[in-house]
Amino acid sequence: MGSAAPPAQIPTSFGHELRACLRCRLVKTYDQFRDSGCENCPFFKMDEDHERIVECTTPNFNGIISVMDPSRSWAARWLRIGKFVPGVYTLAVSEALPEDLQNLCEDERVQYVPPKRV
Repeated sequence: MGSAAPPAQIPTSFGHELRACLRCRLVKTYDQFRDSGCENCPFFKMDEDHERIVECTTPNFNGIISVMDPSRSWAARWLRIGKFVPGVYTLAVSEALPEDLQNLCEDERVQYVPPKRV
């Protein structure tokens, strides 16, 4: 087996400052996104451009799952996070990534799946 990806930071608190990445649904605090960006989406450069944190993340999400071995977790595969780093994820976000950042995902050749309209 190859070595697993280093895990994402675990949220330092579980209060109102939690945010979820709109692309990969990784959950961390605003300060953690500011300090180290998103481990799955480094091309968003949230740690360099703090305006991006507000554009790329949302405080509005439902449910949390912690994943230690995404490639072997049926829940991670079901949530389509099986290829992401170990960490804390939300089950669902209700907002879409802004169009310019959707285009950036396309340029970076990474998949972006918008939330289902309810």
